[in-house]
Amino acid sequence: MQRRRAPARPWEVDFEDFVRARGPALLRYGLVLTGNADDAADLVQEALLRLSSSWRRVRNKDDPEGYVRTIMARQHVSWWRGRRREHLTDEVVAPVRDDEHDLKDVWQRLRALPPRQRAVLVLRYHEELGDDEIAAILGVSRGTVRSQASRALATLRVRAQALSGRWE
Repeated sequence: MQRRRAPARPWEVDFEDFVRARGPALLRYGLVLTGNADDAADLVQEALLRLSSSWRRVRNKDDPEGYVRTIMARQHVSWWRGRRREHLTDEVVAPVRDDEHDLKDVWQRLRALPPRQRAVLVLRYHEELGDDEIAAILGVSRGTVRSQASRALATLRVRAQALSGRWE
């Protein structure tokens, strides 16, 4: 005798639809944050698991995807803080799409930055978020966001000048 599955609750259907529709975009966002397809998949899975427990409350808000992206950014920061505490290296594997020269070059330069600076630049320039939004996502002050971005850009400029001087 085969068991009949209970009909899905409306919010469960909504959640499944959300995951199907926005899953690929969230995976791309995770890849940009982590630089590694496996870590990106883990990050998305963890964020969606956390979202599922609060979906009934979040689903009617203006931006449930923004809520998930905030979870992902905070989880990523938490991971690298944990790694730092454990004295593991911060080395990040090159992105999956390393066949595209420009993307590979940009990622190599970004991966040399400390994780918080890298997260600030990704959120500012890739996700096109403002300083206040970045501060809320990372759980830091607006001034910290601005100083981290300034330091990161200064580091990238110095390294770019050093590279261009080497080839002249």
